[in-house]
Amino acid sequence: MPAIIFDCDGVLADTERDGHLPAFNQTFEEFSVPVQWSDSDYALRVKIGGGKERMRSILTPEVATALGLPQGDPVALDEAVARWHRRKTAIYTERVASGALPARPGIRRLVAQAEAAGWTLAVASTSAEESVRAVLTHAVGPELAAQFQVFAGDIVDRKKPAPDIYLHALRELGIGPADAVVVEDSANGLRSALAAGLRTVITVSGYTADEDFTGASLVVSSLGDPGGPTTVTLVDTLGLEPEFFVDLPDFVAILTTPAPDLTAPDLTAPDLENR
Repeated sequence: MPAIIFDCDGVLADTERDGHLPAFNQTFEEFSVPVQWSDSDYALRVKIGGGKERMRSILTPEVATALGLPQGDPVALDEAVARWHRRKTAIYTERVASGALPARPGIRRLVAQAEAAGWTLAVASTSAEESVRAVLTHAVGPELAAQFQVFAGDIVDRKKPAPDIYLHALRELGIGPADAVVVEDSANGLRSALAAGLRTVITVSGYTADEDFTGASLVVSSLGDPGGPTTVTLVDTLGLEPEFFVDLPDFVAILTTPAPDLTAPDLTAPDLENR
């Protein structure tokens, strides 16, 4: 059966500004890390795939010295970041459970349509698995969440924009790239999916609206909902013309088109300058 593979942050819920950012800052405060990210600071940090990787990016020699961390001992630095990240994940998960991060328009509707039609459902994310499962359950409800396979966190070494997480998902699902459509919200996520040969729908989110989505099959403001926020189409390379919301037949149409054939850039590591 065909599959829809969702990213988590920015796709299932617009989690970055009201979820991850305050959780990072609270963690820094609790561990006496002399860093607090502003919204504009985080707009740059969010371009780094993976929460631990974002935290590691603040460990300048000055910060390490202020914290009494041995700069020449990468193991000790990694252990410190891992401690911070465990606490950050707990804070973030509490915010999700509180209902502070509502599902994005159309997510529950599209998932229900796909599940009823027998489609395979999955999430592929570089966020911690605990965080991803919390967002997924809150976004679609426990019954639909149970139908998903979740591929998240450090399950692969290279984070997006490398294709590893999507290649891993395809292997585990036992399908080829011609059998799946990805839903992403960022240029890094799009690059990751395209490098894995996957067709991609983009639902832009709080930090990504101005990014380059060349190669996407469809770019929209959101999936939209009847009686709620409706879809604004930003790029429609296939002429799908979703009028008010994106539906499962749009995904069927996307699967019938040729797979993207783009030359992927060097995807060896996430990069602040390239997203």
